Amino acid sequence: MLGPADKPPRLLQSRQATTALATMQGDNQIRGGDQLGLRAYNKRMILNLIRQTGALPKAEIARLTGLSAQAVSVIVNALLKEKLVRKEKKVRGKVGQPHTPIALNANGVLSVGVKIGRRSLELMLVNFHGESIAYKQFPYAAPRQRDVAALLRRELADLLGGVESALRERIIGVGVAMPGQLSGWTDVMGLDPSELVDWDKVDIVEFIARETGLPVEIHNDATAACAAEMVLGGALTFSNALYLYVGTFIGGGVVINGQLFEGSQSNAGAVGSMPVATPGGEQQQLIRQSSLFQLENTIREAGIQEPATIADLVQDPRARKHFDAWRQSAAGPVAQAIAAALSVIDFEGVVIDAMLHPADVEAFVQDVRAALLKIDMTGTSPMVLRHGSIGPKARVSGAAILPLIRQFSPDQELLVKKAVAAA
Repeated sequence: MLGPADKPPRLLQSRQATTALATMQGDNQIRGGDQLGLRAYNKRMILNLIRQTGALPKAEIARLTGLSAQAVSVIVNALLKEKLVRKEKKVRGKVGQPHTPIALNANGVLSVGVKIGRRSLELMLVNFHGESIAYKQFPYAAPRQRDVAALLRRELADLLGGVESALRERIIGVGVAMPGQLSGWTDVMGLDPSELVDWDKVDIVEFIARETGLPVEIHNDATAACAAEMVLGGALTFSNALYLYVGTFIGGGVVINGQLFEGSQSNAGAVGSMPVATPGGEQQQLIRQSSLFQLENTIREAGIQEPATIADLVQDPRARKHFDAWRQSAAGPVAQAIAAALSVIDFEGVVIDAMLHPADVEAFVQDVRAALLKIDMTGTSPMVLRHGSIGPKARVSGAAILPLIRQFSPDQELLVKKAVAAA
């Protein structure tokens, strides 16, 4: 198994969650160590507020959080000293007294994302805003464990070595996004099962912690993509939503009450394993019908051998007819999976993103929408179907921002998330 086996269910606070959080009434209700815990919580609450809304003066921070002006002043001064926030230029000439907005310090905290996929390795370094400041991608034919480990060892050292020493100390951890069973479905990749079985024996979290000297946490790759849409994107604005990511293999994420639910075994939203009907009336997992490996194989078999990502391959005029055919065949099974999920959880919306350019994602979503109209949805509630806004880098972006969210979110459920300490 990859990573710790004793993971509790986790929830991730979304970008849309309310920032007007209730606070405890008076210090007389705080006892002993609780006061220290409350102060840490309030720091995270203020950082989360500034992250979501942008720069704010202290008075506005106090109004939105419900904290006293004195408490906000003390906390903000501490954050300034830690270089987690910075002062912007004083604002004058408007109604009321001049004020100084407080903003996140972009270089106050950095984080690394690693995506280990079936077709490529991706690395990303992000700042406190979640913005990418370094990105690398390394394609391969198959994710053989020894090859990926050697690539990780070399490229992580290169990535971290390129960060100046003052900023290097600001890197708080590494988030890893990868499929829950990288050794599975070898047949659809044209591999012998023995070629990927090594993944079942290695602890990739411990390996990366040893190589980087940083705390490391691991997430399902589609769940990480969902986190990226929640925090960095604009499509996932629902309290309860199903998220689908169409990559080499299709996967998903589940949002409940505005928070990302990963499940007791970090496998919630594993829609790729959902059985759906084939055109011949048989049952087959969604992975085998609506994943991009099928499209890539078709394009390669048609003689288009250029070394490019699938997103760029489908831009080739010679590949468009194959993309159109894939869309038509893949949309129906995805619609079936959505209909089945809606019968279990009353999702307000469904967001679909993919390892494709925005216009192609939108075209696929339109096909899914048309396929849904052919399904009897009696008994389920209406929902909104949207295309995602992150695209090919969603998984590595999510991996990179999750350590930031974990450490600086006021969400108490998230704060119990354990990372493997650096060796």
